[in-house]
Amino acid sequence: MKKEIYAGLLAIALSGSAAWSQDAPFGTDADAAYAAELWMQMVDAKLAGDGAVMSFPYEGVAPHGMMLETFYSQATVNGHTGRLIVKRNYGPEGVTIDNVLADPGKHLGAVTVMFQREDGYDADNQNWFWVKYLPDGSLDKNPKGMMLAGRVAKGADQGCIACHSGVDDYIFTTDAPMTMMMQ
Repeated sequence: MKKEIYAGLLAIALSGSAAWSQDAPFGTDADAAYAAELWMQMVDAKLAGDGAVMSFPYEGVAPHGMMLETFYSQATVNGHTGRLIVKRNYGPEGVTIDNVLADPGKHLGAVTVMFQREDGYDADNQNWFWVKYLPDGSLDKNPKGMMLAGRVAKGADQGCIACHSGVDDYIFTTDAPMTMMMQ
């Protein structure tokens, strides 16, 4: 009898969590699959993974890292070509430019990405797809275990969208016209 009650409660709990994750604005299986395709495009373009091009790192701030590299490009995912911003996040606190240049793999903490998807994806936030990868290309997760891909923290007081929505184009690091990338 106890086994049947436990099994019933487990089924209810699992169905509730599945419904919740299905309704979440980010971290879904579809977001993870899209992020995996985007990672492959970045690897092919040498913006991520082994053999990635390097630039001169610059000082960063939380939440991204103490040293950063930022690349502006474009990518095509599932037939859509969009603007792509790749930020490599290096740490820990105290890391120097020389440390990063000497051994980037040792200091790389994450790769954070903005990719502008097709119209209608998230019109409220200029259709940006947000993702935080670990150095090996797997998805990072928030403290609740949700994968950080998709409309990350949409509607929240903190997170990618909340922070970046404070600037008109959602991009902090350049005043260069991003439309130039699409030509």
